[in-house]
Amino acid sequence: MGAPPARVRLVVGLGNPGGRYRGTRHNLGFAVVEELGRRWGGSFRPRFDGLAADAAGPGGPVTLLMPQTFMNDSGRSVAAARRRLGLMPGEVLVVHDDLDLPLGTVRVRPGGGSGGHNGLRSVIAALGGQDFGRVRLGIGHPPPGADVVAYVLDRFPPGERELAEAAVERAVAAVARVVADGYEAAMNEFNAPARPAGRG
Repeated sequence: MGAPPARVRLVVGLGNPGGRYRGTRHNLGFAVVEELGRRWGGSFRPRFDGLAADAAGPGGPVTLLMPQTFMNDSGRSVAAARRRLGLMPGEVLVVHDDLDLPLGTVRVRPGGGSGGHNGLRSVIAALGGQDFGRVRLGIGHPPPGADVVAYVLDRFPPGERELAEAAVERAVAAVARVVADGYEAAMNEFNAPARPAGRG
């Protein structure tokens, strides 16, 4: 698997459209891309079966995209944007929630499989491969016996909201680092294990 080039031109946040899903675990990708739009001066409007904004990223112009096709069909929107913008899959960066990472954790990857994430699975199928970047935001596993679908479509309880908001901030910084400096620099900064408190 070849790593994507450093120059990212399309940043996609995965989520579900509509007020019912706003603020849910599965919509962290939307939250990150919305914040990038605020910081980079992008104005979202309907395009590519989604909401898209042309923004001024730290490495040059970047299109921000929130597919409005619902999570399991995210690839349709991503593929439409890629075709219209004339991009290679490696110029796409996808931001999404991840059950396999603890809540609050952010990780950068230059490629990989779906990890069971239906939105990623749809994007992989639509782009014809796995060679696009990801910024992953951990949401943790549901409690034993809990329904996974209900868990990801639920909002964060008060005790978790602060961690989730901090993760969004960190993910925004991670995307900016990828766009400005490439994957290796971003992984070196954001994938390092947290240092124990009170040491060093």
